[in-house]
Amino acid sequence: MQSAICNCLYTIEAIPGKSHGLIAATTIAKGTRILSEFPLFKVPKGGNSKKRVRDSISDKVAVLPEEQRQTFLSLHNSFEDEDGPVLGRVRTNALPLGSNATMGGIFLESSRINHSCNPNAQNTWNDNLQKLTIHAIRDISKGDEITIFYLTARRNRSARLRALQTDFCFTCSCSLCSLPLDQRKTSDERWDEIHRLDSSIGSGTGILSAPLQTLHDVHKLLDLVHDEGFADASVPRAYYDAFQIAITHGDIARARVFAERAASTREILEGNDSPTVQRMKSLATNPTQHLAHGLSQKWRTTGDDVPKELANDEFERWLWRENTTQVSQYADLRSETAFPLFDDLPEENDISLEFYESTDGFSYRPRKHWCFLAEIIDVENFMRLRLIVKDKAGRKVPIAFYTESRGLEVDPSYIQEGFTVAILYAEQHGFLDLSVGIRHENPTAIKIVPLPLDELLTLSDKVQQYATELKGVRTCQGCNQKAATLKKCSRCGFFWYCDKSCQIAGWKEKGHKADCKLLKDPDLQRLFLMKWNVFEDYYRFGMTV
Repeated sequence: MQSAICNCLYTIEAIPGKSHGLIAATTIAKGTRILSEFPLFKVPKGGNSKKRVRDSISDKVAVLPEEQRQTFLSLHNSFEDEDGPVLGRVRTNALPLGSNATMGGIFLESSRINHSCNPNAQNTWNDNLQKLTIHAIRDISKGDEITIFYLTARRNRSARLRALQTDFCFTCSCSLCSLPLDQRKTSDERWDEIHRLDSSIGSGTGILSAPLQTLHDVHKLLDLVHDEGFADASVPRAYYDAFQIAITHGDIARARVFAERAASTREILEGNDSPTVQRMKSLATNPTQHLAHGLSQKWRTTGDDVPKELANDEFERWLWRENTTQVSQYADLRSETAFPLFDDLPEENDISLEFYESTDGFSYRPRKHWCFLAEIIDVENFMRLRLIVKDKAGRKVPIAFYTESRGLEVDPSYIQEGFTVAILYAEQHGFLDLSVGIRHENPTAIKIVPLPLDELLTLSDKVQQYATELKGVRTCQGCNQKAATLKKCSRCGFFWYCDKSCQIAGWKEKGHKADCKLLKDPDLQRLFLMKWNVFEDYYRFGMTV
C-alpha cells in the first residue's frame, strides 16, 4: 500500500479492492478525535432534480483551487456510468451533516474513510465547529484501517448487503459480514431483535402506555448491542430513550443517571464540544428542564433518591426497575411491577403492551403475572356483592362481583372492613354509572387475606428480611444475626433462626406466632413464591405452586 497523505494519527493509503482509505499510523485510544474537517462543499440530499444537483455541483467543483479539484476528482466513483465524473463522486462520497440532515458534505480526507458493518470510528457533524469529526469508538491498533458505518439503520447481513449494493455499489466483506454461517445466524438474530426493539421504542407510544416494558426493551437492546461488540451512537441514543421514559413519569433519580450515561457515551463518539453532549450534561444536572417532565408522576422520585451503597448488579436492577423476584427468592408485595396500583392496571378493552404480548399480531396473552392488592373499606350487598377498597396509594375503587353466584361463594366471615383483597390479572372496567373499578368474574382469581393491607405489606417486609438468602447467608429473625447455618421454621418454612432460643424470641417477642399462622396458608404462600415475571399459564388461587 502506498502512502499519499499522512498526519500523526493516520495515513491515507491505497487499499486493494477499496481504492483508498485511512490507516492508523499509531495506536489510537477509544474516544480520540482522529480528525475534524470543514466540508469542501455542501450538497443537498434528495428532493432535487438530478440535473439541477449536477449543475450546482459542477459549478462548485469548477471554482475549486486546482489542487482541491484534482483531489476531489481522485475520490472513488461508484456511479461513473450512471451519473458521470462529478455527481457520481458526490453520490459515492458525501457524508451527512447531522442526524436526519437535508445536506451532505464532501471532505478531502473524511470522505476516503471506508465502510465496515463493525466499524471502529464514528462520524458526526458538529454544529458548534461546523466541522465533521471522526472519533475512535474503540481502541484502534497501529496498521488497522479506520472505518465508519455508511448506512442509517443496522439490520441483518442480507439487508445490509442489499442496502450497500443499492446505495454504494459494493459488496461488503467486513469481519461481521464474513462470519462463519453459525455465528452469522446468531448475529443476524440479534440484529433482527435490535431492529424490532428500536422500531418499537422509537415509535414513542410505549413511553406513556407501557413505560416499564419500554424501559426493559431499552435495557434488552443495550444488552444485545453489547453482545455484538458495538459501541456506536445507538448506545447513547438508547440511554436517552431511557432518560425520556424516566423523566416523563417523574423519576428524576433514574433520569439523572440515564442522562449522565447518555452524555458520557456520546462524548466518546463526539467530544466534549459537541452540542448534543453539552445538552445531555445539562439534562444530567437538571433533568426537570426536559419538556416531558410533569406529564406523569407515576414513578416520582427526587435527585437525592439515587442509591449510593448498592453493589453494581443491585444498582443496575434498581436503575432498570427489574422485578424484585430476580434478586430475591420471594416476591415483594410492595413491588408495583407484580402488584400494580389500580391506576396502573390495564384497561379491560385496551391492549397494554406492558401486560400483554402477541406472537402473531392478532391474539394476545399475558406477558407476566400480576395481582391487585387493596383493603376493604366498605361492603355493599344489593343484587350482587360490591366491595369498596383502597389500594396501596389510597385510591378508592369498587369491585363488583359478576360471578355466577354474584359473590355468595365468598365466605361471609372474610367479607370484613380491614381485610385485604388480592385479585389476579385485574383490569380496569368502566361501569354504566360512569364509575371505574374492577368487574370480578372468576372465583378462583380472588383471595381475601384476614389482615389490613399495611400489615400485609409489613409481613412482606419481614419475608424480604428474614426469609431471603443472599450469597448463602440469611438473617435470624430472633437476634438479627447473619449466618449460613440457620434453621428453618418447620411450620411456615419462611423464617430462619440460630437456635431454639432465637425461635422462641421470634415467636413471642417479634410476632412470628401470628405471621406463621398466616404464612401456612397456601394461597398467601403463592403470592411470595410465584415467578411473577415469567408467564407460562394462568395461576389460580387453590393451585399448587
